[in-house]
Amino acid sequence: MDDEVTEDSLTMQLLIGLTMLLSTSAFAADIHALDVKPGQWETTTTGQMTGVPAIPPDVLAKLTPEQRAKFESAMGARGAKPMVSTSCRTKEKLAEAWTTGQQSQKSCTTTLTSSSSTAQEVHMECNQNGTKSSGTIKVETVDSEHIRGSFQMSTASDGNHAMSMNYSFTSKWLGAACTETK
Repeated sequence: MDDEVTEDSLTMQLLIGLTMLLSTSAFAADIHALDVKPGQWETTTTGQMTGVPAIPPDVLAKLTPEQRAKFESAMGARGAKPMVSTSCRTKEKLAEAWTTGQQSQKSCTTTLTSSSSTAQEVHMECNQNGTKSSGTIKVETVDSEHIRGSFQMSTASDGNHAMSMNYSFTSKWLGAACTETK
């Protein structure tokens, strides 16, 4: 395995972490399934991150000053380019709160704060290795084949690293048959 730290690998780690943050569920409000069609969905996400995430010291030690500057610049521009993913939303998944991922993260709790057939709001709290995060995801149906929403997340660790994420997304139904997700 190559020990070189790349912008793409750090960005991918951050996105995987974000997906995991938004996927664990412990619900306080009664769940009402969103009134949308089951099947394959495509989600386009745009937004902005400010600040720099906490990077493990061993990873920082491997970065040259040029690599670190490039990474910090890339993190500041993150979200300028839309991210597109697909997912399969079965009837069972639609009966749960709408999230952006299917993995679970034991260090996070997710609370459904409001739910109807046309809108949901979920609050998240995470604490992993001294990094604390909190945020909200809001989802609303446009019609049975379109959803839009937003999520905001703030992360802080070791008193020196803080990051804010503000994203919006749109999801569209691609069809009843599910294929591989990306």
